[in-house]
Amino acid sequence: MITTKAELEELFLRRKPVKLLMALRLHPSAAYISTLSKETDCTYSHTVKLLEEFHALGLVEFEKSGRVKYIKLTPDGEELAANFEAVLRKFSKLQPKLDKKPPAPYLAKKGIAQ
Repeated sequence: MITTKAELEELFLRRKPVKLLMALRLHPSAAYISTLSKETDCTYSHTVKLLEEFHALGLVEFEKSGRVKYIKLTPDGEELAANFEAVLRKFSKLQPKLDKKPPAPYLAKKGIAQ
């Protein structure tokens, strides 16, 4: 079970857990583990492991119907997913700024030919 801030950072500052959280957000009612693993390009077992960690943190709920297990975000999970979505949206806005060339005087000062 995750107990420290460092462990939480280790979990959520990686690509797959964030992709999984975003995939869960796309399925507001509930999702299958196999669907989530395909959408996040994770193995089934890795997806299960991440979902168990999310469950221990109170971010997801499991609902079993026969042999099928459905997963959905809790209110805390939804809030965290929304926050990550906002951060990712901000990254998208920053990208065009990174693609722009610096002004010509800056390039000349640095001795860079255009």
